[in-house]
Amino acid sequence: MLRLAKYLKPYLGTALLTLLLLFLQTIANLFLPALMSKIVDVGIGTGDTGYILRIGLFMLLVALIGSALMVFANLNSAKVAMGFSRDLRTDLFIKVESFSLGEFNTLGTSSLITRTTNDITQVQQVVLMSLRMMVTAPLMVIGGLIMALSTNLELSVILLISIPILVVVILLVARSGMPLFKSMQVKLDKLNLVLRENLTGIRVIRAFNKVPYEQKRFDDANSDLMQTAIKVNKIMAVLMPSMMIIMNLTSVALIWFGGIRIQAGAFEVGSLIAFIQYVMQIMMALVMVTMMFVLIPRAAASAERINEVLETPFEIQDSVSGDVDCKIHGEVTFKDVTFAYPNSEEPALTHITFDTKPGKTTAIIGGTGSGKSTLISLIPRFYDITSGQLLVDGIDVKDMTQAQLRQKIGLVPQKAILFNGTIRDNMKYGKEDATDEEIWQALEVAQARDFVSEMEDGLDSYIAQGGSNVSGGQKQRLCIARALIRKPEIYIFDDSFSALDFKTDAKLRKALKHETTNSAVILVAQRVSTIMDADEILVLYDGKIVGQGTHKELLNTCDVYKEIALSQLSKEEIENGK
Repeated sequence: MLRLAKYLKPYLGTALLTLLLLFLQTIANLFLPALMSKIVDVGIGTGDTGYILRIGLFMLLVALIGSALMVFANLNSAKVAMGFSRDLRTDLFIKVESFSLGEFNTLGTSSLITRTTNDITQVQQVVLMSLRMMVTAPLMVIGGLIMALSTNLELSVILLISIPILVVVILLVARSGMPLFKSMQVKLDKLNLVLRENLTGIRVIRAFNKVPYEQKRFDDANSDLMQTAIKVNKIMAVLMPSMMIIMNLTSVALIWFGGIRIQAGAFEVGSLIAFIQYVMQIMMALVMVTMMFVLIPRAAASAERINEVLETPFEIQDSVSGDVDCKIHGEVTFKDVTFAYPNSEEPALTHITFDTKPGKTTAIIGGTGSGKSTLISLIPRFYDITSGQLLVDGIDVKDMTQAQLRQKIGLVPQKAILFNGTIRDNMKYGKEDATDEEIWQALEVAQARDFVSEMEDGLDSYIAQGGSNVSGGQKQRLCIARALIRKPEIYIFDDSFSALDFKTDAKLRKALKHETTNSAVILVAQRVSTIMDADEILVLYDGKIVGQGTHKELLNTCDVYKEIALSQLSKEEIENGK
């Protein structure tokens, strides 16, 4: 947790003010039993009502000042804790946003969500409680001991027995609870994973009648978390009763031996009352420390998980040289590129060599798992190649910043992703300063203008999270328009026409030809009809290029392509495609 202390630096002044306020509040609390002792021994003992009223009003004033100090201290501690968690959450989010896909796969999406929310909340609670108790608890213990010793040294011997016993109980409970708190966070990750899969895959679950199975799966994860939580609470449940027994036995011993001394005339009633109050303050301070021991183990486990993310080195980093000047635009070159996923036994791509230029459409086709999506993921550096060389505009992608590289690319992903907001907001993802005219132009090319125009609010029409309120084909066309509005040097379409009917597909490809004359186009498709008129077609099989050429050439030279074509088209359609 100490590694996260740097996030408290901006709030150091507020934190110090909080500690000062708590220091003064603790002094006020320590002063109250002494005043009570005077009221009992002097005021009540002599029957001086005026003295009782004067000291009583002074006690009330001290109590009010102490309460006011506590209120302001709590407000300041809340500001520090909330600011700390906000800054930490922001840095964690920025770090996660900069991860490559490989790091996402290693850490897991559900775990990253838990670390950004629940784990930071656990640490935030410890920061909050630490600020409130950091001064109060130690000062209450030390001040209470001093005041108790100054009141009666002989009775203080009882504290030498009860306090060490209390400390041992606290340490034993904390030692037993620490591993279980860490286990709880891991099991919370698992629960989040199951929940996330259920929410995102609800259609598949219902379609396959697997609701009871998923309910059992969730119940198993939930029960596992519950069992661990019960174990933790059983251990913690021992703590408070143990402390109360020790505190009550201490009080009984003080009253017993104090009463004996009062009877002997060596002690006064008011002093005994003050002594008992000091002892109770010491005990309550130790209870406060115990509360910290309850929170710290879980927060320590959370802090470790947060630091794991913050200290994870980036697999993909920008070059030291930074931005570079490009004299050519819209050219992608693969030179003997091989790529393997981390911990995989075989490369996903092997010895890939091809290039594409502005005005040229390069299509990629192949069976499921042949490496099509993997190949295009290398261009924007979602992954780094294992060997070979990948050039964009004649420059190795590793010599460019990621921002500079991705600014050149308009990507339409295989899974159409839209964000919560209006259509205009989604279009401006491609170009922040896009005008309405530019947006409508992009929508027209993407064959989306008609259905957007028919919406009641046009460009201000609301898009639900994930685009759940529009059809699959509409989502794809909106995603295509978002890429078009950017007017990039390189267009990448990853099976982006799969949800379109053949008529819309044909119209869209025709419109794209005029729109992308100055850009390179890389098109991944499953349908032969979509890529028949491409300038060059790459046929992938098991991560290798087994065919390269035009539609006509591949029909004569590549058996894999011919097999794909015959499975989708009639001989007449194939002949017409020539």
